[in-house]
Amino acid sequence: MSSSQALVAALKTELRRNGITYAALARELGLAESSVKRIFSKGDLSLARIDQVLAVLKMDFAELARQVAMAAPARSELTLEQERAVVADPKLLLAAICCLSQWTLEQITQTYRLSKPQAVACLLALDKLGFIELRAHNRYRLKVDKTFRWRPDGPVMRYFRTHAVGDYFSGDFGGSGELLMLVHGHIALPQAALLNDRLQRLAQDFAQQHLADQRLPDADKRPFTLVLGLRSWLFGAFRDLLREAK
Repeated sequence: MSSSQALVAALKTELRRNGITYAALARELGLAESSVKRIFSKGDLSLARIDQVLAVLKMDFAELARQVAMAAPARSELTLEQERAVVADPKLLLAAICCLSQWTLEQITQTYRLSKPQAVACLLALDKLGFIELRAHNRYRLKVDKTFRWRPDGPVMRYFRTHAVGDYFSGDFGGSGELLMLVHGHIALPQAALLNDRLQRLAQDFAQQHLADQRLPDADKRPFTLVLGLRSWLFGAFRDLLREAK
């Protein structure tokens, strides 16, 4: 749906919500009802006409734009260009990850060496990229859905494979609440898909627990990172020992 179509759809929604018929709107605008119907059916609304309709609705354009943004479907991933922009600046990547964790601006600046202007600049950049919708007082709304993930072979995951994987797996995973398991087996593809769904639900449970524990004092929390993976793969040293297929 184009931006103009989205605006028209939002206006129609607001008219219905306020119980304003095309006939009533026509009277307010000094037009024939047939003219109003034609304008909305063709989506042929100039900015001046939109302002007139908004006046009838007692709304301003900013409020209408918010309604359009709210109606837009959430994204499950970013484009390659958007990911490249995020990963090009470590501060912006940090801000994006903090936003996925629903951190406030204050939490970001108190935890990391980012000044308030730097953090706000990152939020503005993420808003421009369509990752969040920045609102008054530096609050924001995520524009990605619960199933969001970085592109499997995209710029962000390549960055983490290069710079973070070795650091992550260098620990022994023996601390309180830590766990590392490696399980190998041969299973049917439909069952692998079911396991994939369950792993995604586990990731969502982890994210929900993070949000629930936001209210706890910092002294009662520790940072954890959950890494989930399921891949059709055999360790290279084992692949070298496979018999050739007859």
